[in-house]
Amino acid sequence: MDKIGSTANGVQEPSSPKKTKFDNSLGQSRLSYLMYQLFDITKKKRDFLIITSCLLIISATITPYPVLARWFGFMLASYSAIANDSIQTIGTFIASNVQKKWWYLWLFIGIIFIATVAYSWVVYNGDVSYQRLTEKGFSEAPESFRFLQLFAPIILLFLTHWRIPVSTSFLLLNVFATESGAVYSVLQKSFYGYFIAFLVAVIFWYPFSRLAGNYFNTKPWKGWVVLQWIASGLLWSVWLMQDASNIAVFLPRRLNIIEFSLFTSFIFFGLGLLFYLRGDKMQKLVNEKSGITDVRAAMLVNLVYMLILFYFKNVSNVPMSTTWVFIGLLGGREIAISLARKDIFKRNKSLMQSIKFIKRDLRHAFIGLFISITLAFLVNEVIRKMIMDFFKNLFN
Repeated sequence: MDKIGSTANGVQEPSSPKKTKFDNSLGQSRLSYLMYQLFDITKKKRDFLIITSCLLIISATITPYPVLARWFGFMLASYSAIANDSIQTIGTFIASNVQKKWWYLWLFIGIIFIATVAYSWVVYNGDVSYQRLTEKGFSEAPESFRFLQLFAPIILLFLTHWRIPVSTSFLLLNVFATESGAVYSVLQKSFYGYFIAFLVAVIFWYPFSRLAGNYFNTKPWKGWVVLQWIASGLLWSVWLMQDASNIAVFLPRRLNIIEFSLFTSFIFFGLGLLFYLRGDKMQKLVNEKSGITDVRAAMLVNLVYMLILFYFKNVSNVPMSTTWVFIGLLGGREIAISLARKDIFKRNKSLMQSIKFIKRDLRHAFIGLFISITLAFLVNEVIRKMIMDFFKNLFN
């Protein structure tokens, strides 16, 4: 970097290797600093392009070998999906606990992950997706792979690197769908999720902001931290019930003990890396939202989001895009906070800024949707036929 800046771990990055000074203000060791520098290469465009180029070469090489392709695709999908979706699950948790040691946060979230997927694995006889992949159109595990199916999670890595939050459900599931009705159901449920989350957020946060605005200017009661950790843990667990399918779609629908161990171990240590990097690229999008680093605001966002996801989990087993639900929730919240301002000038200015955020988030969401449909069109004959039939009906 050309200028000294603060990294996600609070470590000061030197402008020149000769002037490297390690900041131990957060209790980090020199070994910890060196580890961060090692993993930080993915933040540099040149090194990131080299790494992704290698991943593309590996993907092309192993595509003819189903077992290797299956587990390599899973590894790519697990990190890219969780890293991109981290803004909607553990993003507020990281933002409001920036002074806590990263491995405290990792162990808390990691143990909840193991407990959540283990419950599904035991209760649903080897299925770690909470039956999301038993739905018609997704119930058949891939027996062979095409290059573009492994390319999908690499595209997701690119989008995450550029801080573009997209629907991992659309991007990863569509290339494996075996029926057009399954894709339509996922789209329909996700769009409903956006509008319901938006309305719930406006209805909840408008009166709350009017009544509790001044309270949030005071120092938070210590009990809020406990409540926020509980809400974050519940949200993370419910999110896994919805989105574990995006990762497990590469794997057999029922995992044996060895496969389950590999599944949980890789994601558990991948979470450790994500927490070590303090959310990596996507964290900036969380920090810019109104007051989201306040532990009270973070707790309320997580609690409301968790309740919405839990509602949709019980509506049906159809997978859905939690990203669309999340941007709907944040969009409605930003609008409500803006409308609750008493000063007309500040209200209008804040409202314009909120609309700008909403438009940007929707633009990114539609970019991800377009990419996912394009990939699905190229690799999936079912999707290709669905799109062709749609345009035929449109112009006839």
